[in-house]
Amino acid sequence: MSKPSNGKIWPYAIVISILMIVAASVATVMVALEHPVEMSDSNMQEYHHYDKFANEFIAARIAFNKNYTITYESEKFDLDNAEIIYKVTDSSGAIIDNAKIDIVLTRPDNVNSDIVLNAPAVMNGLYTFNAGKLPLVGRWNIMAHVIAGENERYFNLKVDTRQTKAFEF
Repeated sequence: MSKPSNGKIWPYAIVISILMIVAASVATVMVALEHPVEMSDSNMQEYHHYDKFANEFIAARIAFNKNYTITYESEKFDLDNAEIIYKVTDSSGAIIDNAKIDIVLTRPDNVNSDIVLNAPAVMNGLYTFNAGKLPLVGRWNIMAHVIAGENERYFNLKVDTRQTKAFEF
């Protein structure tokens, strides 16, 4: 049978508890440093900038949508030959061949695999970007910045190389 502790264990429990709290705090800081805040999925911006100018981005998107339409025209998103096609038309349906489109093809929550595409082949309102062979299988975000005339907007899509014909706004 064991002897009662006579109340001498509680100082050890307090010290161990404090050390565990300090260790957990250090672990939290180390994890935060290993996984810094990345570029937001919204509008190809660092999140502080996007938050500061969110109303302006929304107003610009509304103005763009009054004058222009952008649609995703790619038939599939393939790992071996990723091709991204957009179509830009004005509000009357006329083809726009002089819009400027810049694309960042990125993995969710990770900018290490970003592919920047900014020189499309343009024909009959179709802006075709060829990203070639992608380095990783799975989900990708297509973030496009479109400027047509005096209007601009950001157009974000989610695609997956495993479901080549599916995409999400």
